[in-house]
Amino acid sequence: MVLAAGGCRVGKDYQRPELVLPDQFRTTQSTDTTLSQVPDVKSFFKDVNLQTLIDTAILQNNDLSIAVKNIESAQAVLKKVRLNYLPDLSAQITANQNTSSANSLAGIGNEQFIGSRSVKDFSASLGLSWEIDIWGRIRREKQEALAMLLQMQEVRRAVQTQLVADVANGYYNLLMLDRQLDIAVQSRQLSDSTLAIINAQYKVGEANLLSIRQASAQLELTAQLIPQIQQSIQVQENALSLLCGNYAHHIIRQPIQQEAILEISDEAYDVSMLAVRPDVHAAELALEAANARVGIAKAQMYPALSITASGGLNSFKASNWLSIPGALFGSVAGGLTQPVFQRRILKTRYEQAVIEREKAVITFKQAVLQGYTEVSDALIISQSLNEQLLAAERRQQALQEGIGAASVMFKNGMVNYLEVLTVENSYLQTRLNLAQLAREKSGAVIEVYRALGGGWK
Repeated sequence: MVLAAGGCRVGKDYQRPELVLPDQFRTTQSTDTTLSQVPDVKSFFKDVNLQTLIDTAILQNNDLSIAVKNIESAQAVLKKVRLNYLPDLSAQITANQNTSSANSLAGIGNEQFIGSRSVKDFSASLGLSWEIDIWGRIRREKQEALAMLLQMQEVRRAVQTQLVADVANGYYNLLMLDRQLDIAVQSRQLSDSTLAIINAQYKVGEANLLSIRQASAQLELTAQLIPQIQQSIQVQENALSLLCGNYAHHIIRQPIQQEAILEISDEAYDVSMLAVRPDVHAAELALEAANARVGIAKAQMYPALSITASGGLNSFKASNWLSIPGALFGSVAGGLTQPVFQRRILKTRYEQAVIEREKAVITFKQAVLQGYTEVSDALIISQSLNEQLLAAERRQQALQEGIGAASVMFKNGMVNYLEVLTVENSYLQTRLNLAQLAREKSGAVIEVYRALGGGWK
């Protein structure tokens, strides 16, 4: 009967909810070829200095270390649950003395049989208690613990993916700020040259004091940018140092002229890649754990079969305590316990577990929907920024040629100083904007990497 009942299981095994996914992510372009895997970190980020920062952050970041400790805690729980199939075993040694009153029945009997109202008892025993998993409760507990362990591993991957994205964004922020600092220094030199020409013209009466004041103001406006950018560089270096688990220090990076904008493949990404997103997988594992808890709550409403046994040595006298076989004793018992009335506690637990499972289904579907939206957003933004970059580069080229022409014409008196200052200011803003757009493009590519799950194997 025990073996037959052992084959009974309550609760349904986990099945993934049906998902109706689009054929591809929404983008501004379509292609016939698709990619089914995100490149790993070193293939995606080829800058060796950035790779070093990422390796340091993965090794030393405190948030990631906490996620690892959560995994170790979940592993300890799983080890404990796996042993629930085994019986409990305990050892006990006792010695006691009971003295009955002279007028009690026990006292009179003890006087007659052993000559004393005091009864001593010495015992050494092993006790065993074993619950037979008839309804699969322990099996469901194992499923829950394993799902929670795997969920913690996915949470660590999510933290690691976000950490890599944060480090990469910080690094490309530094490259943008370096480029903007270089632009500001060059613009200050250009403004200084313009001011020198106007001063020379003023001395010969070809310019007035107002032109000198306006050229000086333009020079100071450009000069003001330099300490602002230098401040931003140091603050960004501090933030990157913190991500890497270090005290604030200088961050080594490529020279500006070697910095390239991050690019992604023109091929489409398969929608099935959502399954490797850590948050999506973690949400599904949470659903598996919730499904297991429904089975656990259901099993608690059914009879529980337990077996107990004990055996050892027992004696009234310490001198005979270890006398074998006379001091040996043993007992075995089995019991079947069926909950009857517990103020609806068990049924309420079951109903709550069912509700929690339904909530987990909704959370899983929302994670898939959120992932699809984030990938589509990142792809659309990346493709749009490509067009903006091309337009900004054409504008910069036009203004660069305009500055050269304006400088020649100004020296020959064909244009006034206001036109020169206007062109210089437009050129400065365009170059700064182009650097910002390049940074945004790299950020969009980093977001594609993060949204697709980070490429972890």
